[in-house]
Amino acid sequence: MPKLDIIHYAVKRALIKDGWLITDDPYIIQYQKTVLYADLGAERPIAAERADQKLVVEVKSFIGQSKIQDLKEALGQYDIYRYLLEETAPERKLYIAVSEVSYKSFFIQDIAQLIIKKHPLSMIIVDIEMEEITQWIN
Repeated sequence: MPKLDIIHYAVKRALIKDGWLITDDPYIIQYQKTVLYADLGAERPIAAERADQKLVVEVKSFIGQSKIQDLKEALGQYDIYRYLLEETAPERKLYIAVSEVSYKSFFIQDIAQLIIKKHPLSMIIVDIEMEEITQWIN
């Protein structure tokens, strides 16, 4: 299994605070003989306002030496997981979770905005210190 991202537990607690039930940590994606591990699987309890929603969340800190390299790797991983989930668990929506600091320092830059415009990316923005979700981007 891959090493957990440094913001993994803060994202997990933020999802729980937001009313999500963590069902998988990690979420196993199996397609034929291939097994991959996304960070989290989560569901909304039936009584909640977003009932019957199921998520797979990949947590990314974007703390590498090159944010562009981090983004390239995240987009590739996102695409692979999305394609596999379409086949194995089409009821689940895939998100990448990032810290609010990473989002405000990198994702608002022109190059990141252009890439996200051309390559739609569902994201969860998390205030890591408060362990709260500040924004959902679909």
